[in-house]
Amino acid sequence: MDSGSPQPPKGPAAGPSDPSIADWTDHYFLRTKATVARFGDATVTYAVFMRRPVVSAPRLALNWLSEVARQRGTEFKVDLIYPEGKWVGAGEPIMYITGSLVHLADLETILLMKLGPACVAAFNAFTMCADLPNVSFLAMDARHCAGLEMAEIMAYAASVGSARAKRKVGAKGFIGNATEATAHYFGQEHALGTMPHALIGYAGSTLRAAEMFHETFPGDPMTVLVDYFGREITDSLTVARRFPGLAAEGNLSVRLDTPGSRFVEGLDPTLSYAVLERHVPRTLRGYRSEQELRHLVGAGVTAAAIWYLREALNREGFQRVKIVGSSGFDPAKCKVMAESLAPVDVIGTGSFLPQRWTETYATADIIEYDGVKRVKIGREFLFRKADGDR
Repeated sequence: MDSGSPQPPKGPAAGPSDPSIADWTDHYFLRTKATVARFGDATVTYAVFMRRPVVSAPRLALNWLSEVARQRGTEFKVDLIYPEGKWVGAGEPIMYITGSLVHLADLETILLMKLGPACVAAFNAFTMCADLPNVSFLAMDARHCAGLEMAEIMAYAASVGSARAKRKVGAKGFIGNATEATAHYFGQEHALGTMPHALIGYAGSTLRAAEMFHETFPGDPMTVLVDYFGREITDSLTVARRFPGLAAEGNLSVRLDTPGSRFVEGLDPTLSYAVLERHVPRTLRGYRSEQELRHLVGAGVTAAAIWYLREALNREGFQRVKIVGSSGFDPAKCKVMAESLAPVDVIGTGSFLPQRWTETYATADIIEYDGVKRVKIGREFLFRKADGDR
């Protein structure tokens, strides 16, 4: 199969093997396959597209298609119009696939499963990284995924969006992720992460959890959750005082994951406005939607909360202690953080996952039968363009 340089898939994203494809494909494709096999095969070309702008993330879909072609002893020719990482407009064919209709008819369902969600997640990851080019991102999406295959697709997509942001705006992008199985997508041998809230609860105090972690992993940088007891400022400073060496070396981070049901220690709406007035007064001058205001001065992990924590750390000489933000960092929240110049060093997020799942639906239409152009009325825009028209 000619599709660039796909490699045989590994892991859960490999998808159903040839014998089980029939169990997972739409039944009318199986009836089409049987009918065509009876009346005579045809060479067809599919145009594969999406109805919204995306970033092309076709590798897992093409890897699977290549493996199926190998198992069936056939060949599919893929004309990849938008290679991995390229911006794709709404309705623009991402690729054309040509081959036997008998062998392609039953593959559409699974192929589109692997393509559409990846392209939208890659788009989201790109916009987040591009809006905050000086922030490092950590993919924490696995717990929000519906199974192992989705987890692999989403990790792959985040790496594609991140790579585009690095190329286009010099962003730091995603530096790693939270699970070992997909760390390779981010150029890492191992997953990244230190402690969940459960370890804080087990230890009985934020400081004790930090001490236990450091004793268990003495050579590792440490990120400490500081919201468990609602003492984000107090516990951040307590941990920094306890580990001055790590703090001075830049190997200590504090992570804000404050829930939206309360404000960070020491803040309320009035004080949150005052914090932003001290640092980024212009951020509050224009029109703001209710959601944008919540990201700026509301409860939870807001721009004001991050600025407030940064003030407290700097006052005590802990300028090199990093701040990690998590909790609902989707493209909209990242945009507000960028506008408010929030001094966050790392963002842990799974919110590049598509929020409107209907936008992930990829579509494929046959546009040629044995070299003759033919498509349902209204889809003529899918016909191949002349090279000069692309």
